[in-house]
Amino acid sequence: MQKFGYPGSLIREYGHWVVLLRPHQATLGALVLACKDEAGAFSEISAEAYGELQQAVRDIETGLRAFRPYQKINYLMLMMVDPDVHFHVLPRYDSGQEFAGTIYPDAGWPAAPDLSSGVTPDAAALAQLGEAVKAAWPGSAA
Repeated sequence: MQKFGYPGSLIREYGHWVVLLRPHQATLGALVLACKDEAGAFSEISAEAYGELQQAVRDIETGLRAFRPYQKINYLMLMMVDPDVHFHVLPRYDSGQEFAGTIYPDAGWPAAPDLSSGVTPDAAALAQLGEAVKAAWPGSAA
């Protein structure tokens, strides 16, 4: 989770999962959904984590749609460099999305996402983006 900026990148914490703002925004609003269980394979996470996954995914989709309506959403479980169970969550857009004066392209649209493309915001822009996503999250006070 530290690789993805935790705890500074935290959007929402659940009992068994955390939702983090992805430091490199392959698409606007890109997140990481990481399991807090000590597991090196998806099949090794606890039954409780599996049960809570539905709520985390529902909140992700509701929150991201409230932040910026997307056309599709992709969940990529790659686990090649970081062996902990996690998904890269990429809202997909049929056109570039502007946020705080920066255009965030979806270079892979309408095919597979291009994780090497996108924008790596500076710390201030990333913090602003994180606050905007948090404000749109289900149950937020904003």
